[in-house]
Amino acid sequence: MKTNFQVRYSSHPSDVKQYDTAKLREHFLVSNLFVPEESNFVYSHFDRMIVGGIMPVSEHVTLESIPPLRSEYFLERRELGIFNVGGKGVVTVDGEIFTLEYKEALYLGQGKRKVVFVSDDKNKPAKFYINSAPAHKSYPDRKITTKEADVVILGSLETSNHRTVNKMLVNSVLPTCQLQMGMTELKPGSVWNTMPPHVHDRRMEAYFYFEVPEGQSVCHFMGQVDETRHIWMKNDQAVISPSWSIHSAAGTNNYIFIWGMAGENLDYGDMDTCAVDKLK
Repeated sequence: MKTNFQVRYSSHPSDVKQYDTAKLREHFLVSNLFVPEESNFVYSHFDRMIVGGIMPVSEHVTLESIPPLRSEYFLERRELGIFNVGGKGVVTVDGEIFTLEYKEALYLGQGKRKVVFVSDDKNKPAKFYINSAPAHKSYPDRKITTKEADVVILGSLETSNHRTVNKMLVNSVLPTCQLQMGMTELKPGSVWNTMPPHVHDRRMEAYFYFEVPEGQSVCHFMGQVDETRHIWMKNDQAVISPSWSIHSAAGTNNYIFIWGMAGENLDYGDMDTCAVDKLK
């Protein structure tokens, strides 16, 4: 078992205007999340969000604290959201067992000491995608399936953005301190997510793209409304989106993405929509 981490510092929008492709990817793209028997984390200074991946195969992988936290254990001052995007897996939390099937989610409140991840079948390992944010109190642990989600259907095939938004770890489903997570599934024939794009100045966001077919890509758009940038992404990659940035994407095929937010409030609808004809 091995735990790896990176630290990503905040970037001012006027600085990002000067970034070339390599610099954009260095600061915002999160790759290599799923490595057998490893935990891989990126600690972002945008709202102190942690984006990570844990992939147990033959071994049990224990959630360990990382140096930036300066804590005895990972959840000492944090809450955690987990989505399983692989084979069936099990998360044991201080002895309590949670079984997660594909696309099921788990919320863990602040203060849990020992969290252990394991795959049910090493030939079909689980892949646990996680987001974590600072927490001021402990809320109950809870597993959430898509049947329990707050579901919204948006867009249309005519505008290539017909999608199902599964709001899963959000305050309309369960209490959290600041972390919110959900999963958006694009219908066949649709490629745009979060279109028209928006900005929420009170929250940052991270997107994780999966079910991107081999040989296909997703072009993630970011930056300010009048100064946009893009990052080409592959399957099982994530991207950090600052609070001042739009976030939207178009794929060469339909796909699924998990969104996670942290910041000032828990109002899902607190956003400023960007008119498509105003984008530059």
